[in-house]
Amino acid sequence: MIVESPHKSKTIGAFLGKDYKVVSSKGHIMDLATSGKFGLGVDVLNDFTPTYVPISGKKKLINDLKKEVQKASFVYLATDPDREGEAISWHLKEALGVEEENYERITFNEITKQVVENALQNPRKIDDDLVKSQETRRILDRIIGFRLSKLMQSKTGGKSAGRVQSVALKLIVDRERAILAFKPEEYWTITADFKDFTALLEKYKGKKIEIKGEREADDILASLSNAFQIAKVEAKETKRSSKPVFKTTTLQQMAANKLNFPSSKTMRIAQKLYEGVDLGKETVGLITYMRTDSERVSPLFVAETKEYIEKKYGKEYVGSVKVPKKKENIQDAHEGIRPTSILRTPEEVKNYLTNDEYKLYDMIYTRALASLMASAGLLNTTALLENNGYEFKATGSVLKFDGYLKVYGRFEEQKDTILPDFANYKSGVVIADKIEKEQHFTKPEPRYTEGSLIKEMESLGIGRPSTYAPIIQTLKDRAYVTMEDKKFVPTEIGIETTDKLQEFFSNIVNVKYTANMEKELDEIAEGKMNNVAVLKEFYDEFEPMVEDAFKKMEKKPAEETGETCPECGSPLVKRRGKYGTFTACSNYPNCKYIKKVFKEVVEIMPCPKCDGMIIEKKTKRGKVFYGCNHYPTCDFASWDKPVKKCPNCDNIMVLKKKKAVCLNCNYEEEI
Repeated sequence: MIVESPHKSKTIGAFLGKDYKVVSSKGHIMDLATSGKFGLGVDVLNDFTPTYVPISGKKKLINDLKKEVQKASFVYLATDPDREGEAISWHLKEALGVEEENYERITFNEITKQVVENALQNPRKIDDDLVKSQETRRILDRIIGFRLSKLMQSKTGGKSAGRVQSVALKLIVDRERAILAFKPEEYWTITADFKDFTALLEKYKGKKIEIKGEREADDILASLSNAFQIAKVEAKETKRSSKPVFKTTTLQQMAANKLNFPSSKTMRIAQKLYEGVDLGKETVGLITYMRTDSERVSPLFVAETKEYIEKKYGKEYVGSVKVPKKKENIQDAHEGIRPTSILRTPEEVKNYLTNDEYKLYDMIYTRALASLMASAGLLNTTALLENNGYEFKATGSVLKFDGYLKVYGRFEEQKDTILPDFANYKSGVVIADKIEKEQHFTKPEPRYTEGSLIKEMESLGIGRPSTYAPIIQTLKDRAYVTMEDKKFVPTEIGIETTDKLQEFFSNIVNVKYTANMEKELDEIAEGKMNNVAVLKEFYDEFEPMVEDAFKKMEKKPAEETGETCPECGSPLVKRRGKYGTFTACSNYPNCKYIKKVFKEVVEIMPCPKCDGMIIEKKTKRGKVFYGCNHYPTCDFASWDKPVKKCPNCDNIMVLKKKKAVCLNCNYEEEI
């Protein structure tokens, strides 16, 4: 059996026993080549035929997997239950030379013994339509990414552009401009404070009132007395229903709002909970598959959870199953995100999880439990008070039955606001302690947080649950945005990139086009559209735009540093290269002067192998390590930072998880 993750292979291997060998592909093994026209790895003149090559560093793994396949009597391809997983299975079949009659494709939404064994009883072949949909998405992203990124790098300070990434950036830039253009409008409110409650002015002689200035507010105050007539009191029982289980977007939003987790962190932790956790007696997946836009749950889970609720909380707390409405752009391929068993409570597994893993599992578990509990019962009271034609409203809300809030209340606060029994006021009049005016100003829509950006992208139908976290991370990595108070602020480069793309590609880099492309990808997956026709229609419109932009887009002049070139006297400018920003001559290529930057070398401690000093170094890929300054004469090197000499053997101690550990005798000290 071939799965994607080594951790997953360990979990499943424990279920299946010695007759199976479970191995991992470690994600994708093949990707588009970077050969051919524009380095796309796609023959655009021959029905967009792709050329696939092994991903860098995966050749040995592929050869090892080939040997395992040759030894096996049968092969199960058990990659993730989505389009990416389907494509990985297809690549594995092709690259490993698996015969058609010698394999089956299986999928499972959770990694538990029963579900995996059930999947083995219900195998199928690879779904070619799902593979075509993923391949089409990959080709679209490659064409747009390569062509626009090359354009941005040659004409602007931008590093990249992408099909969904650039639309997400546009949302952030548009919101920032709306905030800058916003003109606050003044308004006033008037509040009457009583002994036990407050009431807000809402109407005058039955019509909604808006107070634009202080003079108007003062005029109203002058016409009011402290005595208010009780005009109407209405008490109404209402119910508040629980929310359905999480899907990817709501999980990311809730984790951002309640746990302060970036979306990338949420998905990383959820992946671990899905793949399996060692609980001592067993290794098992704690949650179902975390990349989903569905809110359905299995009948088995519903039955188990209802029984659990009745035993623990009582029959009155058992709720009904919420049937989610089928929305446009929803694939609904599998269940929502829930615990694999409601009997595996957060408290029982807490000792086997990190603090962050526990927090996320607790939130997922509690949401799923609450989703099948009874609605909360509320008594909402509204009192209308009249004073010289002006109508004030006081509202109160009392929780009569906690229902699902018994477990979910800490995530969804419900505060009691109790109004007095107005029947006790025999005269029908209540006296205010004071009546006050207060000035306010309208505010623009706030900047996007990670949670609100994900919610907006989902509502607009751009991207897919699995893409939101990497898109956001790319915007940060490319320095298109910064974060202020956990909100996105576009940088100068981000704004410039957006403006240039809108100048030349507004027909394609927009919400409507991107959302429509998602629909077409869905229809390819359902076998309703031809993938080649979709690609051809796109390319025939897109490529002329790119060629026009290369000709007409003005190149941003390099930023001068204020220095002159010591070799030719031309101004020195800042340029971007493979390894970051550097200073060079503006007269390039006639003058190839590059200013050298001398970094201060920090000596950490004496080398244990010679009379040199240990210093911080970097590999060609930028990874930090520690080595002797007498290299190559001395070959001492360590990935871990040296901190002191060992008191036990006089060797080097390095930093490992808040401990100093000797490289020679393993002596440890707390740091």
